[in-house]
Amino acid sequence: MARYVDGFIVAIPNANVEAYRKLARKAGKVWMEYGAIEYVECIADDVKPGKLTSFPQSVKLKTDETVAFSWIVYKSRKHRDTVNAKVMADPRIAAMDPKTMPFDAKRMIFGGFKSIVEL
Repeated sequence: MARYVDGFIVAIPNANVEAYRKLARKAGKVWMEYGAIEYVECIADDVKPGKLTSFPQSVKLKTDETVAFSWIVYKSRKHRDTVNAKVMADPRIAAMDPKTMPFDAKRMIFGGFKSIVEL
């Protein structure tokens, strides 16, 4: 069965990594409560600037920042839309102020993807 994935890339100030981890754990629990199949947050370990493109370049990474790469898995796009509607209405998420996030939301890259290969 093909699944649907929301993917995210974000720059996080190094000083905010722990705050980001706490926020991600809280948010992830909400997504899982409403039916997400998988919720994963990763922090850069072996990520270098490229000649043309790279994760650091994609978010205009600053010297005191690192990159997070995250994804949420759903059964289908319809399932994603249903889960996300519930998540966004949940007071734990709705109360989050973008101005107080531990990252610059303006530099977040995100999108929905349908799977074409699953092994």
